[in-house]
Amino acid sequence: MAKDGTNRGGFRVGAGRKPKAITEKIESGNPGGRPLTVVSLDSQASELQGEDMPPVREYMKSKQKDGSVLYAEEIYNETWEWLKKYGCEHLVLQEILEHFSMTCARLIHCEEAISEYGYLMKKANGSPATSPYVTMSHEYRKQANQLYYQIYQVIKENSSVEVNNLTSTNDVMEQLLRSKL
Repeated sequence: MAKDGTNRGGFRVGAGRKPKAITEKIESGNPGGRPLTVVSLDSQASELQGEDMPPVREYMKSKQKDGSVLYAEEIYNETWEWLKKYGCEHLVLQEILEHFSMTCARLIHCEEAISEYGYLMKKANGSPATSPYVTMSHEYRKQANQLYYQIYQVIKENSSVEVNNLTSTNDVMEQLLRSKL
């Protein structure tokens, strides 16, 4: 608390040591001694029932003003299947998954607009300027990366499967985030 009685400063979000993955804690013998919550599918395989994917909301399927298709539904489905592969689909909030899907879809839409209209635009006075699609694409990429790291952190901390090999070349989401568009 400051001298004037207001709460200012304090811890920054995301500051500090990052938590270890559960597989690392298991390998090191759980030095802290706290009980570990492990999502393991092997011991409960006979008792598990399939859980349906939450339905895709209508705003994620809407047509764009220019008539193009928004890929949010496809990205949502692929991301859900990716989470299900690691047994973590129930740990990620549906809203985060929806935001990630919409952000990636908007990023793709901006990249398509850049391909169609180019990197530059003409100002009213005739001088060149950067296309607004380039700026929007940059912002959407930052948002997508931030949301991806939130989702990845949930998988890393809770999956009993080793997650070092998540950079599969067959994974469309990984290709999108790691590509140099």
